[in-house]
Amino acid sequence: MGNIGVRARTRLVAAAVAVGTVGAGLGIRVVAGGDVAKYGGVALYTVLVYVLVVLVAPRVRPVVAGCGALAFSWAVELLQLTGVTAGPAGRSALVRLVLGSTFNAPDLLWYAVGAAAAALAHMSVTGRRAALAGRPGVPRAAVGGRWRAP
Repeated sequence: MGNIGVRARTRLVAAAVAVGTVGAGLGIRVVAGGDVAKYGGVALYTVLVYVLVVLVAPRVRPVVAGCGALAFSWAVELLQLTGVTAGPAGRSALVRLVLGSTFNAPDLLWYAVGAAAAALAHMSVTGRRAALAGRPGVPRAAVGGRWRAP
């Protein structure tokens, strides 16, 4: 990727992952049905929120991004208890996808699964870069252009 900065590269990867996550969410509805599609979609919702957090704040730590995505997802789910989302969700498919319409307690668990999966994937990528940073002979560009402590 040439001389592109770490933040810009992180944002490019996050944007690509966001597109892939939306694709996976749509694909799971086509391929699977029932609970697999529903709860897989719920987990992917939080993965998408996580990726959007990284897109906005590329230097965010995985645990912070995971907690933020989980808190947002839980807040949206709990907002459904108030009935505020039901009206707008009934009028717009986009609002229904973003805010949902009905509270479902098991969704709270699946949001946590999505946040944990995203944070673990993020840590595996950043951990590998950090591990490379400590190896002699590894070019700086291989670890984001600067040295990081493992």
